[in-house]
Amino acid sequence: MFGFYPQIIKMYRTKLVGDLSLPMLLQYTTGIFLWLLYGIYLENTILIVSNAVSLASFLCGIILYLKYNAGHRVLSNR
Repeated sequence: MFGFYPQIIKMYRTKLVGDLSLPMLLQYTTGIFLWLLYGIYLENTILIVSNAVSLASFLCGIILYLKYNAGHRVLSNR
């Protein structure tokens, strides 16, 4: 559930995302989202909370990836 937070902190501090893969981030986010829907379907609080926290962390990771990767492309084109 909190396993991706160290990566988010590293991305935020270094502003480097070159070692990450956007398709991997999207794949994990999709899987977590589907587990969240399944938890909602089952009305299982543990599944809902754990996957909501995980989903939030991966969405934050995707936002940071897009922000810093776009900035890197602009800088590398100069």
